[in-house]
Amino acid sequence: MNNNIQQFKADFYKALAHPMRIRILEVLCEGDKNVNEIQSILGSEGSAVSQQLSVLRNKNVVSCVKEGTSVIYSLRDPLIKDLLAVTKQIFDNHLVDAISILEVIRQES
Repeated sequence: MNNNIQQFKADFYKALAHPMRIRILEVLCEGDKNVNEIQSILGSEGSAVSQQLSVLRNKNVVSCVKEGTSVIYSLRDPLIKDLLAVTKQIFDNHLVDAISILEVIRQES
């Protein structure tokens, strides 16, 4: 049982392990979007966005619904928004630590 959850976590984090995929998820945190909207916000070409959306879809991180001629993407689980916020807090903590170390080094010089 424990192995299953560890494998899920590993696969889930692999799905997130690309800067564009993270950016796509950040965009989807603001609300559902179609490929053209995501492309426009990211300022990236469609094929790159589609490729990354495909990875996120295959790993069940995002879901999509076809509306007319467009496909609307959304976060599969709203907790992803919390996960991204926690990750940002961890980044900020590392930044604060690095700044503190730098200040100590400057004071010693």
